[in-house]
Amino acid sequence: MSYVRAEDILPKELIESIQQYVSGKTIYIPCKEKKIWGSQSKSKQYYEIRNHEICKKHSIGISIKKLANEYSLSEKSIQRILRTTIFTGEAAP
Repeated sequence: MSYVRAEDILPKELIESIQQYVSGKTIYIPCKEKKIWGSQSKSKQYYEIRNHEICKKHSIGISIKKLANEYSLSEKSIQRILRTTIFTGEAAP
């Protein structure tokens, strides 16, 4: 997250109004439109494909321990992926 000086972008009247509530402090102003997690970096798609692969490998008999080693995850993480990922046996998204 980058910071922008209020004086560079806001009118003086608005700054004076905000100073009535908070002065000399850093405040966060949220975006109007919330972006979906992973939409810019494609990380959501990466994890969906990875989790699908894990489910597919587990369905053909690969153990949780081997999957944990292969994907550098804990066995608990593999169990959670298996429990929460919908696997239909079809190709990954």
